[in-house]
Amino acid sequence: MRRKLAIAVIIIVCFLLQSTVFKSLAVASISPNLLIVVTAAFGFMRGRKEGLLVGFFCGLIIDLTFGSVIGFYALIYMFIGFINGFFKRIFFPDEIRLPIVLIALSDFCGNLVIYLVWFCFRGRFSFGYYLLHTIIPELVYTMAVSILLYYILLRINQKLEEIEKKNEMKFG
Repeated sequence: MRRKLAIAVIIIVCFLLQSTVFKSLAVASISPNLLIVVTAAFGFMRGRKEGLLVGFFCGLIIDLTFGSVIGFYALIYMFIGFINGFFKRIFFPDEIRLPIVLIALSDFCGNLVIYLVWFCFRGRFSFGYYLLHTIIPELVYTMAVSILLYYILLRINQKLEEIEKKNEMKFG
């Protein structure tokens, strides 16, 4: 129960930061995608199931607030969380390269799917422009912010795991 509450608070805080503070700190109307960081991080730290669930709720909050189709972002984020969950076996908390690469790939792939669905299907084929003016700047900004956010999420996850282990020993 404690983990679920902590994850809910993390999602809400990151969403609020992403949609308020970082919108005002936007560079060329680009702001970092904190919910991608949360989704990917919980995927590779906790596995496919938790990555899928965190991704669903991160995407759902975007759908409910900004989306025109309920479930579109939830589906994208679920997929991102699930795929990142496959890397749980090779994830080491002290290693920063794998998390940064996975977060970067998650952001890139998520934006690519958004481009394909929202722009390409509508006949807007300016991928080069979208890549240079949206995908890459958001990717860079997200990477810069994700280094700090990843360590915060890692510490929270480690603390929750310690508490869970103590409770297991106490009641198990």
